[in-house]
Amino acid sequence: MKQSRRWQRALLLSLLSISFFAPLILVSNRLQSIAPVGRRESIEELSNLRHMTNDLRLNAIEHEGGERLKGPRLILSKDEGSNDSGTVAQSNEDEKTIDFPKTDGKDPKFREDKVIDSQQTTESSDGKDQFLTVIQLANKTDFKPLLSKGGEKSTTAQRDGATDVKINEIRDKIIQAKAYLNFAPPGSNSQIVKELRTRMKDLERAVGDVTRDKDLSKGALRRLKLMEAALYKASRVFNNCPAMATKLRAMNYNSEELAQAQKKQASYLMHLAARTTSKGQHCLSMRLTSEYFALDPEKRQMPNQENYNDPSLNHYVVFSDNVLASTVVVNSTIASSKDPEKMVFHVVTDSLNYPSISMWFLLNVPSTATIQIQNIDEMDVLPSDFDQLLMKQNSNDPRFISTLNHARFYLPDIFPGLNKVVLLDHDVVVQRDLSKLWSIEMKGMVVGAVETCQEGEASLHSMSTFINFSDSWVAGKFSPKACTWAFGMNLVDLEEWRRRKLTSTYIKYFNLGTKRPLWKAGSLPIGWLTFYRQTLALDKRWHVMGLGRESDIKTVDIEEAAVIHYDGIMKPWLDIGIDKYKRYWNRHVPCYHSYLQQCNIQA
Repeated sequence: MKQSRRWQRALLLSLLSISFFAPLILVSNRLQSIAPVGRRESIEELSNLRHMTNDLRLNAIEHEGGERLKGPRLILSKDEGSNDSGTVAQSNEDEKTIDFPKTDGKDPKFREDKVIDSQQTTESSDGKDQFLTVIQLANKTDFKPLLSKGGEKSTTAQRDGATDVKINEIRDKIIQAKAYLNFAPPGSNSQIVKELRTRMKDLERAVGDVTRDKDLSKGALRRLKLMEAALYKASRVFNNCPAMATKLRAMNYNSEELAQAQKKQASYLMHLAARTTSKGQHCLSMRLTSEYFALDPEKRQMPNQENYNDPSLNHYVVFSDNVLASTVVVNSTIASSKDPEKMVFHVVTDSLNYPSISMWFLLNVPSTATIQIQNIDEMDVLPSDFDQLLMKQNSNDPRFISTLNHARFYLPDIFPGLNKVVLLDHDVVVQRDLSKLWSIEMKGMVVGAVETCQEGEASLHSMSTFINFSDSWVAGKFSPKACTWAFGMNLVDLEEWRRRKLTSTYIKYFNLGTKRPLWKAGSLPIGWLTFYRQTLALDKRWHVMGLGRESDIKTVDIEEAAVIHYDGIMKPWLDIGIDKYKRYWNRHVPCYHSYLQQCNIQA
């Protein structure tokens, strides 16, 4: 009995041993029988099957009589210009693009719902290789649908319009870095603070004044990635989002305040530059003044003085304290005239600039026209307290309280022997013959001027902008809807002026304005009131304005204008002048003159 039990126990142990070791022996023998090539193929199949899991939604790929394999179908918008056959094309060495056939979505061969069976068997090993190749190509290829010509233009326009995307991204990163730095304790010198400061300086140095992405260097893009990494670290350290939002709002407010302050500063500096004299012009005035006083008194007289009061000639009046400006007005008017012998120029200036302007025209006497230089301070036409009255206008701009600016209202007294004149500002350039102005019928009006009340034009001015219509006296006597006009080029009937006694009207209004605020400082608002309903509208081609304050005046309007006017603070002889308009003024500057060269004055 005991012997049988021992045999049973041994049998069970042997069976258990066989069941344990037999599989191991069979598997080892099987692995030894597999060749190295087969082993690699099996591994590749396993790898390909792993990458196929993301592509099971591809359409079924079918063979057509052993021909080449079609590419997988994508959903495309219907395009009239696409081809009917699918092709595989390689555009360059790094990028492959597949053009797909046009379908309407109804062909059962191209149904969207068809799923590839990952265990599908093929008829030949070549078909299997092609299958795997297409799957790998689908994983690596960026599919680009066909574009019509219009689509190509749209894509190009979008690409051209986004030329500053990286620039804006870099600037945003710099702002983010500044925000994180504001969270750091004052005087902090931690590692993240040092890194942010370093990355911020590197980016600012790399970008500089670049405004387009194509101008960025590769180094700037590398620094951008480093900045992104630093910002990620900072976000982990400073992760208080509400505090960050509050800080950004404060930074935004401070930036707006700084921008407003900068605008005010820029405006102040612009006006300051407009009131100053450049070094070159100061040099020219000093040289001319010294030359003038070195002359004998009898040599200071201008020629052709008998023409000064001849009413049969065409008289032009210019009030100026600038040598070059008055020179350009005279030179351009003579150059544009068909009959310069009939022209007489009356340049009125002050005591300070009288010697330099007189000396300039003594050295450069026109061979045809007549020049007269007058000193307003030596005339008895202005009130003795005129300067004190002008100071009451409460203006910080010396142009508005200048004696020369208001002396135009005394034209009949300054030129008692003349009946009609053309008044020119010293910041104009004449481009056409002005002799036809003398044949215009004034129809009982005193001043001929171009109106500035047309909507949409750069020269638009309204009465209510410059005149205080809240005053009962102003509101009862004038209309805020009355059309305005401009000084700069004006035809003036002095006889009608004297008959209507408009100089007395000007003095009356001026005295009222010194007692209460009735208009803004300057001669233009009071000129509108003095010549209210006494103005004849001229064709706008006689006078184009705005070249000293607007940068969008049409070139056609400038070229066709008889007179172009640099009204505003950006005069053409200043560095702040608008560059594209300076050429009209520079062509009449005698840069060849030795005095201009010695004073380094260049057009």
